[in-house]
Amino acid sequence: MRQRKNVDVSSTINNIKNNLKIPKTPKNNKFTHPLLNNNVFYLCLFFRFINAFFVQTYFNPDEHWQALEVAHHISFGYGHLTWEWEKGIRSYLHPVIFAALYKVLAFLNLDKPWFMIRTPRLLQSVFSAIGDLYLFKLSQEIFGDSVAKFALFAQLTNWFMFFCITRTLSNSLETVLTVVSLYYWPCIRPSASKISRGSRKWGLAIAALACAVRPTSAITWIYIGLLELYLTRDKLKFVLLEVIPIGTLILGLTFLVDGWMYGTWVLVPLNFLKFNFLSSGGDYYGTHVWHWYFSQGFTVMVFTFLPFSLAGIFKSKQWKLSGLIAWCLGIYSLLGHKEFRFVLPVLPIALMFAGYWLATIGGPDKSNGQGKRSPSTHDGCSAKLQLAILFLAVSNIPMAIYMSMVHQRGTEDVMNYLSVEAYNGKVKSVLFLTPCHATPYYSTLHRNLPMRFLDCTPSDEKGALDESDRFLADPAGFATAFAKNWSIPSHIVLFDYQEKLLKDFLALHNFGEIKRFFHAHFKVDRELQASVAVYTRKGFDDD
Repeated sequence: MRQRKNVDVSSTINNIKNNLKIPKTPKNNKFTHPLLNNNVFYLCLFFRFINAFFVQTYFNPDEHWQALEVAHHISFGYGHLTWEWEKGIRSYLHPVIFAALYKVLAFLNLDKPWFMIRTPRLLQSVFSAIGDLYLFKLSQEIFGDSVAKFALFAQLTNWFMFFCITRTLSNSLETVLTVVSLYYWPCIRPSASKISRGSRKWGLAIAALACAVRPTSAITWIYIGLLELYLTRDKLKFVLLEVIPIGTLILGLTFLVDGWMYGTWVLVPLNFLKFNFLSSGGDYYGTHVWHWYFSQGFTVMVFTFLPFSLAGIFKSKQWKLSGLIAWCLGIYSLLGHKEFRFVLPVLPIALMFAGYWLATIGGPDKSNGQGKRSPSTHDGCSAKLQLAILFLAVSNIPMAIYMSMVHQRGTEDVMNYLSVEAYNGKVKSVLFLTPCHATPYYSTLHRNLPMRFLDCTPSDEKGALDESDRFLADPAGFATAFAKNWSIPSHIVLFDYQEKLLKDFLALHNFGEIKRFFHAHFKVDRELQASVAVYTRKGFDDD
């Protein structure tokens, strides 16, 4: 095990205040006191609360349609359940958390538009702050206090973490559970002898919970489990007295929750495995080249921290954790359907390595065995550290703010607007002539009004086009045919691109524009959707 040098506490404090760089410190000093962890948690909680208020854009439909929409259905008896819930490939364990929140809001008579929109992300920000704290603690245990400080800096300033971690995606909670669980695994620690006997059981339980929330989390825990099995001396005890009992307990509890919510016995992990891995059902939503995570996906997430992360990996020689990153990226690369959020759980590990490299800039020079630097060397390293921090902050903070507050905000804004209008009794029904799941739904509107969106349920017939595809292929033709059998809505929501092609259709049915919201400056996966328009039928209040 790497030996650690004793440090003069007063000089260390001066280094923190003046240069933000300290050498690795012993575990029993004041910097690892529980009060420090409390302070770190409150700092992270405050930061994530602000983070949650900054996030005002639309990223992925699952944030609403697989979490909040389901929770709203549980709590209030209405809300759309997508085809995944009919096939039993989603667990209710994650939505139930937000259903409990909605119940509390309703009990306190606070289920008003502002609270319904904001509180779910505020709740997720609490979980996120716990993840931040445990990344700090994990870095502290493996590398020491200096690295922990810079790892936390990386975690809080990385643009993608800011953009994603307070969203109500199951991947966000999975990421938090992954970091918390890693802290308790002996195989990750430099010295397993310093860890409590029950620590591994906690790690197992939290890992099992992560798999219950999101079955693909098993990819992470297969690696960690095999590593622990290889390193531990009590292999039979580990498998027979810990893995099997704890795994069975968590799986059994999940089985009971899902059976209760579905109204029948459903083994969600098995259904999930069949659809996403054995039948490649996820490919219906698009595929990417095998190297996408390495060449685009994960590199964009790490962003300008990437060279620091790579340098930290090679400098630290902590191959177990860097191997976890490579393992997850490699396994996920075998799947055709790829998304940024799938590899979110290993992003904090990459950022921890970036923190390691930052901590080495200006750290004690060990070449002379005295851990001292000349004044000129000290000043040079201090300048390099300050330049690195400035570079990372300047490159990540504007990106985080733009993606969280500007890019693709129109679909959030339009539903926030409609929720207030509906609360005031000014909406009777809504038709969304947009790609499917392009906006939040009942969980934001929070009024049991007729709404209709274009369906995109995967078809058993290969090559068959769903409603959303048919509309995008021929907006005017689809809308004309659709209107022959519709119950005419009071409001229509659509993007500006399709709006141009439906001007005559809207005028024919006496619809006029009442509101428009900016959406995006550039296109993502289809034509530019610059704005979202709301049309209302003239005189519908007189009906």
